[in-house]
Amino acid sequence: MGFCMGVFELQQSGNGEEGLWPAYTKDGLLDRYGKPAVRGRTGGWKSGLFLLVNQGLGTLAFYGVEANMIPFSKTVMRQTNAEAGDTFSRWMGAVYLFSLIAAFLSDSYLGRYLTWVIFQVVLTIVRNGASEPAFATFGADQFDEEDPEEKQSKTSFYSYFYVALSIGCLFSGTVLLYMESMGNFSLGFWISTSCAIVAFVLLLSGTRRYRHFKPSGNPVSRIAQVIVASLRKRNLQVPSHGGGGLHEVYGRKGETSRMRRILHTDDFVFLNQAAIITPEDSVLISDPWHICPITQVEEMLSLFVEQGAAMDRTFLHFQVPPASMTVFDIVSTSIFTVFYDKLFIPLYLKLTKKEPKTLTELQRIGIGLAIAVVAMLASGLVEQQRLKYSDGSKKEMSSLSIFWQTPQYILVGVSGAFVYVAQMEFFTSQTPDGLKSLGIGLSMSSSAFGSYICSIILGLVMKITTRNGKPGWVPPNLNDSHLDRFFFLSAALSMLNLGLFVVCSNRYKCISLEER
Repeated sequence: MGFCMGVFELQQSGNGEEGLWPAYTKDGLLDRYGKPAVRGRTGGWKSGLFLLVNQGLGTLAFYGVEANMIPFSKTVMRQTNAEAGDTFSRWMGAVYLFSLIAAFLSDSYLGRYLTWVIFQVVLTIVRNGASEPAFATFGADQFDEEDPEEKQSKTSFYSYFYVALSIGCLFSGTVLLYMESMGNFSLGFWISTSCAIVAFVLLLSGTRRYRHFKPSGNPVSRIAQVIVASLRKRNLQVPSHGGGGLHEVYGRKGETSRMRRILHTDDFVFLNQAAIITPEDSVLISDPWHICPITQVEEMLSLFVEQGAAMDRTFLHFQVPPASMTVFDIVSTSIFTVFYDKLFIPLYLKLTKKEPKTLTELQRIGIGLAIAVVAMLASGLVEQQRLKYSDGSKKEMSSLSIFWQTPQYILVGVSGAFVYVAQMEFFTSQTPDGLKSLGIGLSMSSSAFGSYICSIILGLVMKITTRNGKPGWVPPNLNDSHLDRFFFLSAALSMLNLGLFVVCSNRYKCISLEER
């Protein structure tokens, strides 16, 4: 193979003659007609930019609703602090649970592009929660990981994806929040709707250039096939010579087309029985129920807002909406994400004097979880100071400036920058080619479970601390509360979570995929 001209490249034919041939991508991606994608005509940053702007506008629409969930619940729905926090946690949990549904449809039947289009037509709540896994993997599909230059761009896309999300949050957390804090909820929601419509039109405008990954079929049935086939052969002995004697699909036919096989390991030997070749399988080799290829085998922010609402929000004769403090979270996230590779990594290598080897995804997640513990501790200390400067009246106010919350928001932002991008990279690298969306969907489902757990913990805390007529830790009037204790409890639970993560990550074995 010689020089590349974008659309065509100089190649040698089978008889040794040189000629110009279409420069197809090497990772098996397809164009919109289902034919091999030509590198110069499809994908790359031209498609990536369409998707990043779409993500920014879509996020603006979504967070224009989310950021005002607490104020709307308290002012319009007349809920208490605890009820508003519970509503927010349940709502966020429902949003992220949709991600598993969309990820399943994306990888199995609809494809990532069609899933993104369908769910973007639906309401903003469903669109953002359900289609984000499909969108993240679809954006990464625009870069050929077998091409050195595009492989680096593919890695960068996840970082810029998070930056686009943060920029959308920045606008909704400042302009829209200010408008809605003045009581203009309807106007704010209409602006969010308009941004969602523009994002959808922008998505469609890049249709001709997008690269596509062919859906790989129902993963649930493939898992069931492994279990059934292994039970049929539970009395057989698994060959011990490096996977020899085990069935595998080779070539580029069938549903595994364009997908790399996962290299054989000796883990879960009882499931490897599903791939043992028996005389009966020579007749039923195409029946996966008899023989299977070996390859087949953020919620405290709601309380931050309530805490900020009970502080002095004056800045140059201007009343700062408490939810607008998330700007510090967003800005710190964006700055850290953009400069991570350019400043943080070189500084890390210089200080540690190690070989030019970056932190692994699991190490970055661990660092982010540790920073989250510090953020909870900072929140508790700020709350203690807020109570010290409260006026003691029935009015829920303190003379402590709301800008004392700045450190905790910055810490949350940096924590998210470490965890969010690393999670996407980890789940996409540790799932088969045909299940990338489902991998990110599982990552997002952890946020859903976290939201529900937060709701359960808050309910239990209020039930226990309101006994004998006491106001509880999170009462309607925060000046009568012990919100600081709730933050310290969250820090302790986050520390326990970090410890469990370290134990699990040390025991985790990364999968190995074959070379294309």
